[in-house]
This record gives sequence, structure tokens and C-alpha cells, in this order.
Amino acid sequence: MSRGPVRRPVPPPWQRVPGANYDDPTRLMAPLDLPTVVIEPVTADFSAPVPQRQQEQPKGPSLLRSSGMMAVANLASRVTGFLRQIALAAVLSFGLVNSSYTIANTLPNIVYEFLIGGVLTSVMIPLLVRAQKEDPDGGEAYTRRLVTMAGCALLVATLLAVLAAGPLVSLYMGSATTESANPELTRAFAVLLLPEIFFYGIGALFGAILNSKGRFAAFAWAPVLNNVVMFGVLVVYVLVPGEISLDPVRMGDAKLLVLGVGTTLGIAMQALILLPAITRAGVSLKPLWGWDPRLSSAGGLALWVVAYVLVGQAGLIVTTRVATGADPGAYAIYSNAWLLLQVPYGVLGVSLLTALMPRMSRAAAENRYDAVVADLSLGSRLSTVFLVPISALLTFFGTEIGLALFSLGAGNAGGGAAKLGTALAWSAFGLLPYAITLLQLRVFYAMTDSRTPTLIMVGIVAVKIPLLLLCPVLLAPQDVVLGLVAANSLSYVVGAVIGQVVIARRLGHVRTREVLATLWRTVLASLVGGGAAWAVGTVVEGWTGMSASAAWLVLLLALAVAGPIMLLVMRLLKVRELDPLWRRLPF
Repeated sequence: MSRGPVRRPVPPPWQRVPGANYDDPTRLMAPLDLPTVVIEPVTADFSAPVPQRQQEQPKGPSLLRSSGMMAVANLASRVTGFLRQIALAAVLSFGLVNSSYTIANTLPNIVYEFLIGGVLTSVMIPLLVRAQKEDPDGGEAYTRRLVTMAGCALLVATLLAVLAAGPLVSLYMGSATTESANPELTRAFAVLLLPEIFFYGIGALFGAILNSKGRFAAFAWAPVLNNVVMFGVLVVYVLVPGEISLDPVRMGDAKLLVLGVGTTLGIAMQALILLPAITRAGVSLKPLWGWDPRLSSAGGLALWVVAYVLVGQAGLIVTTRVATGADPGAYAIYSNAWLLLQVPYGVLGVSLLTALMPRMSRAAAENRYDAVVADLSLGSRLSTVFLVPISALLTFFGTEIGLALFSLGAGNAGGGAAKLGTALAWSAFGLLPYAITLLQLRVFYAMTDSRTPTLIMVGIVAVKIPLLLLCPVLLAPQDVVLGLVAANSLSYVVGAVIGQVVIARRLGHVRTREVLATLWRTVLASLVGGGAAWAVGTVVEGWTGMSASAAWLVLLLALAVAGPIMLLVMRLLKVRELDPLWRRLPF
């Protein structure tokens, strides 16, 4: 089958020809001399067989065991992070202060997503793995040089970002102070929050090093510490007397300093807690100056990921400007609805991607593209089985979820909790496409191709921006946020389709039919179970009315009704991905 044009592999440094160009960022990695294994293939019946490894090789943890361990850690991280957002809404409400803080905190979070999603964990892992395999010292010198160079670059980038806090804020929300936007307050928060960039970067680099060695636990658990720190920060914030001044904004406000400095402290702790794991892994962080030629190749790969992020920012800039121009709490609601969708994705999607990435990187490096396709199909089908039922419940009961979770304190001031829940329902259909899109991008990164993900992101943003701009034209100001979340989700539907087509052209058959077979069965089961639960919930709400306590009752009944029905229908429809579950049941 056709796999596209074949590129010459990059030889190790001692075999390179002087003057030759080996820095092409789209060049495929050279095959390793011997196949290697970090994570053994899944042996469940629903997985297509993966080529057998040599018997004498040491076995690593299974994909299911590695994913399961990380799922627990990510569950703890997402749940504590979610509780942190509930506490933040209860303290700040969904008003001007919350939106200003959220936009300012978005700036370093952009860098975090850029590092975690591309450069350090997707681009760097294959290069670290290769250095560990090829270098006589097991990649120690390469790793030390990488940490030294990256640390210096992050420090400079952080200082420049802090100095440019004003222009950055103006880019995302304009410079005019209105009833729905306060750029001056956002700039004050940005000065305090942008130092997170350094700690996000160092933490992500440490995570890439640990993951390249098959150690996932510490990096998966580190965000929990950050969330615990943030709970403490919010307690101190409540105890500190006074309020944040909006006109004029004063940098010396105690509450402003507590919230800004405390948030940055949490990110610093999230990075520093990884140091003991780095030491146990036998990795030296002693600075080593000097340039390794392979760092140039890494830079070439990273440039495409930088372009990927910059393209994505075009969509985010339009989102923030439309949101802040429509309603004071619109961006906070948009952001929290998206974070809510990240909870189920983080438990399954992030865990699965982290476990699959080293495995796909090695398969691609050894030119075993059938194994890459098998992992892509497996990841897509597992994501479908677990995320589609959740999406259905979020769609049927989004408003109840918002009321149940965000009605504490000032959370429902102005109907913010109910509106957030409605936004969640409007965007839930994008959960699976988002997960599959990121899985597809990892396939390209595993082949050290960071150009194609950027081109796919261009397609996503090209769909998103016109839809975003239509929202204030077609919708009332209070409903603009609903259009924003729906446009964001729809753009990832387009992204998943584009990604599947491009991978099929690159690698040949990508088992789309078996993914679609799992999808329609799971969707049907989810609609039957969700519809039955919605009918029960409607009856209960007719008796009790809409309130936070009634919402909790409806959600508990919905889970009790929908869960068994969905599983039963999937069993009847023979969804093979659940076969391991049925075998574990005593009946």
C-alpha cells in the first residue's frame, strides 16, 4: 500500500556527511537497529494483533496497566482541579474579576498546552528515546544539554512575556474598559501569572524525560499538588479583608496579590515535585553547555509546533474578543465549560495518549506502520466507548450539572451556574472528536512530522473563526457564549475528519470502518440510555422544580437509569471493546 514519499533517514552523528542537511523537520526518523519495547501490546480480543517482539526482550508494563495507573492519577488531578474551579466560582462568581483572572491565566496555560501537547511530550519524547538507544552514555549528555538549553530559553521567554504583559492582554481583549471587560485588571493579573511559563516549561520537560523512560506516575500526579495549593490560596483569599479594586486597579491590593502570586506558586510546586522522580530515574540535571547537532533537528520540529500554537491562537483571540464584548462573565463560562469537558478526556484521553506515545514512536522509528495504525484504531475505539456515553449524559443533563456543581457561594449569581450548564450541553458533542483529533496528531508527531498537525490546525481554525464571528450577529448577548462553545466543538469534528483522511493517504488503510462500527453502536446505546434517564429526570423536576438539590437528585437518578441501559444495549449490539469488562463480571 502507498505510504507517501519515502524520505532518507537521519544517520547518527558519527555517520553524518559534513555539509549535508539533516535538519528537515518533516524527515522521518531512521529505523532503530533493534526493535525496542516500553509498553507491550494489548492482548485483549478487541485489539488487532500487533507484530510479535523478540522473546528475549524485557517486557514493560502493559498498555492497559499503564493507562489504568495514569487514569487514576489523572482522575485525581481532574477531580481536584474541577473542585478548584468550583471553589473559584464560589469565591469570584462568573463576573468581571473571574473573567479577567481567567484570561490572564490563559496566557501561561497556552504555553503549557503548547509544551505538553507538542514540543516537549510529542516532539521531544521520540528524540529522547532515540538518544537513549543510540548514544553510548544512554542519552545522558543529550538530556543534560537539552535541559540546560531549554531552561535558559524558558527563562528568557518568561521575562519577555512579563515585560509584554500589556500588549498581550490588548491582543486578546482590546484596550478599552467597558462594562463587560477590564483590560487593566487583566494586565495586573497577567504580570503575576506569566512567571508560570518557566515552571510549566521545566515541569513539562521533566515529564517528557520521565515518560521517555517509561515512568508516568510522578508527572500524572503532580497537578494534584498544584490543586491542593490553590485550595489554600482561595482560603487565604477569603480571609484577607477588602475587595479587589476595579477603578482604579491597584497592584498592591492584598486579594489581587494573594490570587496571582498563589496561583504561580502552585505551578512552581507542580514542577519541583518531579525532582525526586528524576533523581530516582538516574537522570542528571547538572548543567552541560555545548550544542548537540540533534538539538537543531529538535528545533526544526519545534518550529512547526510553534506555528501550530500560533494558528490556534487566532481562534482563541477571536473567542476572547467576542466573549468579552458580549457579556461580563461569558469568557469565564466558556472556559469553565471547556474545563468540564476536559475532566472525562483527561481521565481517558490523556492517560491513553501518554501510554501510546512511546509505543507509537518506536513503531514509527522501526517503520512498523501497521502497528501505528493498530494503536490509532485501538485508541479511537476505546475513546468512543468511554466518551460517547459521557457526552450523551452531558447533553441531556448539562443544565442540571451546572446547577449542582456551581451553585455554591456566588457561583449562581446572575444565573451563571445554569448558563454554564447549558453551555456544557451545547458543546458536549465535541468531546470525542477532540480526543480523536489529538490522538491523530500524536501519530504524526510519532513519525517526527510536526508540519501536518499545523496544517490540520489551519483547517480547524478556518472553520472556527467564521462561526465565532457569526455568534454576536445571530444570538442575543447573553446567549453568545452558547454559540462560542458549539463553534469550538464543531471545529474539532472537522479536524477529526481531516486528520483521518490525511493519515489514510499517508499510511494507507487506517481501519476507519471498525471505528465507525464501534461509533454507531455506542451512539445508539447512549441515546437509548440517555433518553430514558431524561424522561425520568423530567418527571422528577416536574415534582421538585429546578434547584441545586433537585439537580443532584436528577443526576443520581440519571446515572442509575442510564448506566445499566447503555451497558445492556452495547452488550446486545456486541461492542467488542467491552469484552474484557464482561469477562470480569461474575455473571
